[in-house]
Amino acid sequence: MATRPGGSERGTDRGLPVNWALARRTATTLMPPGPQVDPGVAAELVERLRTDSATAEGHVREITGLGAGLPLLPADVLDRSAWATAALDGMRALTADAQMPYAPKAARAVTGTAAGVQVGGLLSYLGARVLGQYDPFGGPDGAGRLILVAPNVYAAQQAMDVASEDFALWVCLHEATHRLQFTAVPWLRDHFSAQVSQLLSIREPDADRLRRLPEAIRSLRDSGGDPLALVELLQGPEQKAVLDRLLALTTLLEGHADHVMDAVGPAVVPSVATIRERFTARRRGGSWIDRLLRTLLGVEAKMKQYAVGAAFVRHVDTEIGMAGVNRVWESPETLPTRAELDEPAEWLARVA
Repeated sequence: MATRPGGSERGTDRGLPVNWALARRTATTLMPPGPQVDPGVAAELVERLRTDSATAEGHVREITGLGAGLPLLPADVLDRSAWATAALDGMRALTADAQMPYAPKAARAVTGTAAGVQVGGLLSYLGARVLGQYDPFGGPDGAGRLILVAPNVYAAQQAMDVASEDFALWVCLHEATHRLQFTAVPWLRDHFSAQVSQLLSIREPDADRLRRLPEAIRSLRDSGGDPLALVELLQGPEQKAVLDRLLALTTLLEGHADHVMDAVGPAVVPSVATIRERFTARRRGGSWIDRLLRTLLGVEAKMKQYAVGAAFVRHVDTEIGMAGVNRVWESPETLPTRAELDEPAEWLARVA
């Protein structure tokens, strides 16, 4: 079970060969500064986010029926650089137990340096955009950590011109749902960790990858530049099977959180319809450079996950209610497959 950071900051013989110290320096150096905010406004937002995160989970429990008796805890509210550091710690913990193929020490040092720059650059881009996250492997004891990024919540609220109190609580509803998924479902954390470790541990022969490259390039062109299509076609059958399970799980997690945050409704978030409309438009918008980067980094694929996952949960909720939706959390075997996410009736026929 990957519950701890592995080895030194400069990488280890286990897990991903990443120079984590370099990744941290790169992320904090390239991270855009946050918006200029009056200190009083900033302090009020930080305190509101801490309070709202616990309040939001109470609402999520009422909607889902999950988590009765668990403590209602506040989130950690961070700035952009602190979020990047926390994200790196979570990545190290999650990948620490992956059995990576052997490579000479010199080769790992070169790879670790390149990976450190790449990971740091990725986090510097995401750090100006992510509103929050639940890291099931984060925190000082590795037991999980709910994080909200205050400058990004403020910037998004200002850009969309929506009510500050409503938007803060709405964001907390999504992230609190993720926390509840992992804390109320006892097997989920270890299952997720095991799938990631298995995916990273599978080594495909380079010759097999090269044979699939022409088909992968054609698929990338036909799919309109979807990087996921390229990744899938370059993988062998064993890798693809694990990736399918991971993608299905993360799609369910995101869609479930999106459905729940809107299901709470206007009684709790009066302007929820306006926020959802403007937030969806914001997800799709941005300059052409920003859209290109989102595509290259796989963020566009994640946006599709929200839509597919939410449609699945909405369909099942309509057919058999939220208690029926909760059957997905009974065991790994009751999780929907990628095909079932697109065809919820098939999951209903198999499980419910």
